[in-house]
Amino acid sequence: MPTVGMRMSLKAIRIILRRTTIRMVMITITTMIMAVIISMMSTATTTIMTVTPMLMTTSKPPPIDDPCGMEQGEAAALYRLMTWLSPAFPVGAFSYSSGIEWAVEAGDIGDAASLRDWLAAMLADGAGFCDGVFLAHAHRAASAGEDVELRTIAELAAAFVPSRERQLETSAQGRAFIDIARAAWNCDGLDRMISCCDGVIVYPVAVGLASAAHGIPLASTMHAFLHALVSNWISAGARLIPLGQTDSQRVLALLESVVVSTGQRALDASLDDLGSATFRADLASLRHETQYTRLFRS
Repeated sequence: MPTVGMRMSLKAIRIILRRTTIRMVMITITTMIMAVIISMMSTATTTIMTVTPMLMTTSKPPPIDDPCGMEQGEAAALYRLMTWLSPAFPVGAFSYSSGIEWAVEAGDIGDAASLRDWLAAMLADGAGFCDGVFLAHAHRAASAGEDVELRTIAELAAAFVPSRERQLETSAQGRAFIDIARAAWNCDGLDRMISCCDGVIVYPVAVGLASAAHGIPLASTMHAFLHALVSNWISAGARLIPLGQTDSQRVLALLESVVVSTGQRALDASLDDLGSATFRADLASLRHETQYTRLFRS
Protein backbone atom coordinates (compact mmCIF):
# COMPACT_ATOMS: atom_id res chain seq x y z
CA MET A 1 0.00 0.00 0.00
CA PRO A 2 1.24 3.51 -0.83
CA THR A 3 2.15 5.64 2.09
CA VAL A 4 1.11 9.24 2.67
CA GLY A 5 4.44 10.47 1.30
CA MET A 6 3.94 8.50 -1.87
CA ARG A 7 0.42 9.92 -2.32
CA MET A 8 1.81 13.43 -1.97
CA SER A 9 4.40 12.66 -4.60
CA LEU A 10 1.84 11.27 -7.04
CA LYS A 11 -0.35 14.32 -6.54
CA ALA A 12 2.57 16.62 -7.20
CA ILE A 13 3.43 14.68 -10.36
CA ARG A 14 -0.16 15.02 -11.62
CA ILE A 15 -0.09 18.80 -11.02
CA ILE A 16 3.20 19.11 -12.81
CA LEU A 17 1.96 17.05 -15.75
CA ARG A 18 -1.25 19.09 -15.93
CA ARG A 19 0.64 22.40 -15.96
CA THR A 20 3.08 21.09 -18.54
CA THR A 21 0.22 19.97 -20.78
CA ILE A 22 -1.47 23.37 -20.52
CA ARG A 23 1.76 25.14 -21.38
CA MET A 24 2.32 22.88 -24.37
CA VAL A 25 -1.20 23.51 -25.58
CA MET A 26 -0.74 27.27 -25.19
CA ILE A 27 2.58 27.15 -27.00
CA THR A 28 0.99 25.14 -29.78
CA ILE A 29 -1.92 27.57 -30.12
CA THR A 30 0.44 30.55 -30.06
CA THR A 31 2.60 28.93 -32.71
CA MET A 32 -0.43 28.32 -34.93
CA ILE A 33 -1.62 31.90 -34.52
CA MET A 34 1.81 33.31 -35.38
CA ALA A 35 1.98 31.04 -38.43
CA VAL A 36 -1.39 32.34 -39.61
CA ILE A 37 -0.34 35.97 -39.05
CA ILE A 38 2.96 35.46 -40.88
CA SER A 39 1.12 33.80 -43.73
CA MET A 40 -1.35 36.70 -43.97
CA MET A 41 1.44 39.29 -43.89
CA SER A 42 3.33 37.43 -46.58
CA THR A 43 0.24 37.33 -48.77
CA ALA A 44 -0.43 41.03 -48.23
CA THR A 45 3.17 41.91 -49.02
CA THR A 46 3.05 39.85 -52.17
CA THR A 47 -0.20 41.58 -53.18
CA ILE A 48 1.24 45.04 -52.55
CA MET A 49 4.37 44.22 -54.49
CA THR A 50 2.24 42.96 -57.34
CA VAL A 51 -0.21 45.86 -57.38
CA THR A 52 2.33 48.68 -56.91
CA PRO A 53 4.07 48.22 -60.27
CA MET A 54 0.65 48.04 -61.91
CA LEU A 55 -0.35 51.34 -60.33
CA MET A 56 2.94 52.93 -61.32
CA THR A 57 2.56 51.72 -64.88
CA THR A 58 -1.00 53.00 -65.12
CA SER A 59 -0.19 56.49 -63.81
CA LYS A 60 2.87 56.95 -66.00
CA PRO A 61 2.19 59.32 -68.92
CA PRO A 62 2.12 57.65 -72.30
CA PRO A 63 5.25 57.98 -74.39
CA ILE A 64 5.30 60.83 -76.89
CA ASP A 65 5.50 59.53 -80.39
CA ASP A 66 4.95 62.55 -82.60
CA PRO A 67 7.09 62.59 -85.74
CA CYS A 68 5.56 65.96 -86.65
CA GLY A 69 6.57 67.71 -83.44
CA MET A 70 8.21 71.13 -83.53
CA GLU A 71 11.94 71.50 -83.65
CA GLN A 72 13.65 73.46 -80.89
CA GLY A 73 13.98 76.59 -83.03
CA GLU A 74 10.31 76.52 -84.03
CA ALA A 75 9.23 76.09 -80.42
CA ALA A 76 11.41 79.02 -79.33
CA ALA A 77 9.99 81.23 -82.10
CA LEU A 78 6.43 80.36 -81.10
CA TYR A 79 7.25 81.04 -77.45
CA ARG A 80 8.57 84.51 -78.24
CA LEU A 81 5.67 85.45 -80.49
CA MET A 82 3.15 84.31 -77.88
CA THR A 83 4.98 86.39 -75.27
CA TRP A 84 5.51 89.56 -77.32
CA LEU A 85 1.95 89.67 -78.69
CA SER A 86 0.19 88.60 -75.52
CA PRO A 87 -2.10 91.10 -73.73
CA ALA A 88 0.25 90.69 -70.76
CA PHE A 89 3.21 92.13 -72.68
CA PRO A 90 3.50 95.67 -71.27
CA VAL A 91 3.16 97.91 -74.31
CA GLY A 92 -0.04 99.56 -73.02
CA ALA A 93 -2.29 98.28 -75.82
CA PHE A 94 -5.27 98.04 -73.46
CA SER A 95 -5.42 101.85 -73.16
CA TYR A 96 -6.04 102.47 -76.88
CA SER A 97 -9.19 101.86 -78.94
CA SER A 98 -8.15 103.19 -82.40
CA GLY A 99 -11.26 105.41 -82.51
CA ILE A 100 -13.69 102.66 -81.50
CA GLU A 101 -14.69 104.63 -78.40
CA TRP A 102 -15.99 107.52 -80.53
CA ALA A 103 -17.72 105.08 -82.91
CA VAL A 104 -19.62 103.55 -80.00
CA GLU A 105 -20.71 106.94 -78.69
CA ALA A 106 -21.75 108.04 -82.18
CA GLY A 107 -23.91 104.92 -82.58
CA ASP A 108 -21.87 103.33 -85.38
CA ILE A 109 -21.08 100.37 -83.12
CA GLY A 110 -23.74 99.07 -80.76
CA ASP A 111 -23.61 95.27 -80.74
CA ALA A 112 -21.50 92.30 -81.74
CA ALA A 113 -22.60 92.38 -85.39
CA SER A 114 -21.76 96.05 -85.93
CA LEU A 115 -18.44 95.62 -84.10
CA ARG A 116 -17.59 92.73 -86.38
CA ASP A 117 -18.37 94.75 -89.52
CA TRP A 118 -16.39 97.76 -88.30
CA LEU A 119 -13.33 95.68 -87.45
CA ALA A 120 -13.49 93.71 -90.68
CA ALA A 121 -13.22 96.99 -92.59
CA MET A 122 -10.38 98.24 -90.39
CA LEU A 123 -8.52 95.00 -90.95
CA ALA A 124 -8.99 94.55 -94.67
CA ASP A 125 -9.09 98.16 -95.88
CA GLY A 126 -7.62 100.26 -93.11
CA ALA A 127 -5.02 100.28 -90.37
CA GLY A 128 -4.77 96.49 -90.14
CA PHE A 129 -3.65 96.01 -93.73
CA CYS A 130 -1.28 99.01 -93.69
CA ASP A 131 0.38 97.92 -90.45
CA GLY A 132 0.80 94.44 -91.91
CA VAL A 133 2.56 95.84 -95.00
CA PHE A 134 4.94 97.89 -92.87
CA LEU A 135 5.69 94.88 -90.67
CA ALA A 136 6.47 92.70 -93.69
CA HIS A 137 8.79 95.21 -95.34
CA ALA A 138 10.56 96.03 -92.07
CA HIS A 139 11.12 92.32 -91.41
CA ARG A 140 12.54 91.73 -94.90
CA ALA A 141 14.81 94.78 -94.82
CA ALA A 142 16.13 93.93 -91.35
CA SER A 143 16.71 90.28 -92.30
CA ALA A 144 18.63 91.30 -95.44
CA GLY A 145 20.71 93.92 -93.63
CA GLU A 146 19.35 96.71 -95.84
CA ASP A 147 19.83 99.54 -93.36
CA VAL A 148 18.83 102.39 -95.68
CA GLU A 149 15.65 100.59 -96.74
CA LEU A 150 14.77 99.85 -93.12
CA ARG A 151 15.13 103.52 -92.22
CA THR A 152 12.94 104.58 -95.15
CA ILE A 153 10.23 102.12 -94.12
CA ALA A 154 10.33 103.31 -90.50
CA GLU A 155 10.00 106.96 -91.57
CA LEU A 156 7.11 106.20 -93.92
CA ALA A 157 5.27 104.13 -91.31
CA ALA A 158 5.59 106.92 -88.73
CA ALA A 159 4.13 109.44 -91.18
CA PHE A 160 1.30 107.20 -92.39
CA VAL A 161 -1.12 107.59 -89.49
CA PRO A 162 -4.24 109.75 -89.98
CA SER A 163 -4.50 111.49 -86.60
CA ARG A 164 -2.47 112.72 -83.66
CA GLU A 165 -3.95 110.14 -81.30
CA ARG A 166 -3.24 107.27 -83.67
CA GLN A 167 0.32 108.59 -83.90
CA LEU A 168 0.53 108.50 -80.11
CA GLU A 169 -0.94 104.99 -80.06
CA THR A 170 1.43 103.36 -82.53
CA SER A 171 4.58 105.27 -81.53
CA ALA A 172 4.11 104.75 -77.78
CA GLN A 173 3.53 101.02 -78.25
CA GLY A 174 6.49 100.80 -80.61
CA ARG A 175 8.78 102.55 -78.14
CA ALA A 176 7.60 100.33 -75.27
CA PHE A 177 8.05 97.20 -77.38
CA ILE A 178 11.61 98.16 -78.31
CA ASP A 179 12.55 99.05 -74.72
CA ILE A 180 11.29 95.73 -73.36
CA ALA A 181 12.83 93.74 -76.20
CA ARG A 182 16.22 95.30 -75.49
CA ALA A 183 15.93 94.77 -71.75
CA ALA A 184 14.60 91.20 -71.71
CA TRP A 185 14.95 89.76 -75.21
CA ASN A 186 18.09 91.36 -76.61
CA CYS A 187 20.08 89.51 -79.26
CA ASP A 188 22.89 90.05 -81.72
CA GLY A 189 21.96 92.64 -84.33
CA LEU A 190 18.91 94.08 -82.61
CA ASP A 191 20.63 97.25 -81.41
CA ARG A 192 22.07 97.86 -84.86
CA MET A 193 18.64 97.50 -86.49
CA ILE A 194 17.12 99.92 -84.01
CA SER A 195 19.87 102.48 -84.55
CA CYS A 196 19.34 102.27 -88.31
CA CYS A 197 15.80 103.62 -87.92
CA ASP A 198 17.19 106.76 -86.26
CA GLY A 199 13.84 108.14 -85.13
CA VAL A 200 10.31 107.09 -84.21
CA ILE A 201 9.71 103.36 -84.51
CA VAL A 202 6.00 102.59 -84.74
CA TYR A 203 4.53 99.38 -83.40
CA PRO A 204 4.40 97.20 -86.57
CA VAL A 205 7.95 98.18 -87.53
CA ALA A 206 9.15 97.38 -84.00
CA VAL A 207 7.59 93.91 -84.14
CA GLY A 208 8.96 93.32 -87.63
CA LEU A 209 12.58 94.17 -86.89
CA ALA A 210 12.62 92.37 -83.51
CA SER A 211 11.26 89.17 -85.04
CA ALA A 212 13.80 89.46 -87.86
CA ALA A 213 16.63 89.89 -85.36
CA HIS A 214 15.51 86.71 -83.58
CA GLY A 215 15.13 84.78 -86.83
CA ILE A 216 11.38 84.31 -86.45
CA PRO A 217 9.66 83.60 -89.80
CA LEU A 218 7.74 86.49 -91.34
CA ALA A 219 4.50 84.62 -92.03
CA SER A 220 4.16 83.49 -88.41
CA THR A 221 4.94 87.00 -87.17
CA MET A 222 2.36 88.53 -89.50
CA HIS A 223 -0.55 86.36 -88.44
CA ALA A 224 0.33 86.59 -84.75
CA PHE A 225 0.53 90.38 -85.02
CA LEU A 226 -2.84 90.74 -86.76
CA HIS A 227 -4.45 88.36 -84.27
CA ALA A 228 -3.14 90.49 -81.39
CA LEU A 229 -4.30 93.68 -83.11
CA VAL A 230 -7.87 92.53 -83.66
CA SER A 231 -8.01 90.95 -80.20
CA ASN A 232 -7.17 94.32 -78.64
CA TRP A 233 -9.83 96.05 -80.75
CA ILE A 234 -12.41 93.50 -79.63
CA SER A 235 -11.35 93.97 -76.02
CA ALA A 236 -11.94 97.72 -76.34
CA GLY A 237 -15.32 97.15 -77.99
CA ALA A 238 -16.34 94.65 -75.31
CA ARG A 239 -15.71 97.23 -72.58
CA LEU A 240 -17.45 100.05 -74.43
CA ILE A 241 -20.63 98.47 -75.85
CA PRO A 242 -20.43 96.38 -73.58
CA LEU A 243 -20.19 92.75 -74.75
CA GLY A 244 -19.93 89.53 -72.81
CA GLN A 245 -16.97 87.21 -73.12
CA THR A 246 -18.84 84.72 -75.29
CA ASP A 247 -19.98 87.36 -77.78
CA SER A 248 -16.42 88.70 -77.89
CA GLN A 249 -15.13 85.26 -78.81
CA ARG A 250 -17.83 84.93 -81.47
CA VAL A 251 -16.62 88.17 -83.06
CA LEU A 252 -13.02 86.92 -82.97
CA ALA A 253 -14.06 83.63 -84.57
CA LEU A 254 -16.00 85.42 -87.33
CA LEU A 255 -12.96 87.56 -88.12
CA GLU A 256 -10.61 84.60 -88.54
CA SER A 257 -10.92 84.46 -92.32
CA VAL A 258 -10.43 88.24 -92.57
CA VAL A 259 -7.28 88.09 -90.45
CA VAL A 260 -5.86 85.25 -92.57
CA SER A 261 -6.67 86.87 -95.92
CA THR A 262 -5.42 90.30 -94.79
CA GLY A 263 -2.17 88.76 -93.58
CA GLN A 264 -1.65 87.05 -96.92
CA ARG A 265 -2.37 90.25 -98.86
CA ALA A 266 0.06 92.19 -96.67
CA LEU A 267 2.78 89.61 -97.28
CA ASP A 268 2.34 89.95 -101.03
CA ALA A 269 1.93 93.75 -101.12
CA SER A 270 4.50 96.35 -102.12
CA LEU A 271 4.79 99.77 -100.54
CA ASP A 272 2.90 101.12 -103.56
CA ASP A 273 -0.12 99.07 -102.46
CA LEU A 274 -0.44 101.02 -99.22
CA GLY A 275 -3.73 102.81 -98.80
CA SER A 276 -6.80 103.12 -96.59
CA ALA A 277 -10.48 103.37 -97.45
CA THR A 278 -11.92 103.43 -93.93
CA PHE A 279 -12.82 107.13 -93.84
CA ARG A 280 -15.32 106.77 -90.99
CA ALA A 281 -12.71 105.04 -88.82
CA ASP A 282 -10.18 107.77 -89.62
CA LEU A 283 -12.75 110.42 -88.65
CA ALA A 284 -13.40 108.50 -85.43
CA SER A 285 -9.74 108.68 -84.50
CA LEU A 286 -9.75 112.44 -85.25
CA ARG A 287 -12.91 113.22 -83.29
CA HIS A 288 -11.94 111.11 -80.31
CA GLU A 289 -9.50 113.86 -79.29
CA THR A 290 -12.38 116.23 -78.42
CA GLN A 291 -14.78 113.58 -77.11
CA TYR A 292 -16.36 114.74 -73.84
CA THR A 293 -15.82 111.57 -71.78
CA ARG A 294 -13.10 109.10 -72.63
CA LEU A 295 -11.86 105.81 -71.23
CA PHE A 296 -9.16 105.32 -73.86
CA ARG A 297 -6.29 107.40 -75.17
CA SER A 298 -7.33 107.01 -78.81
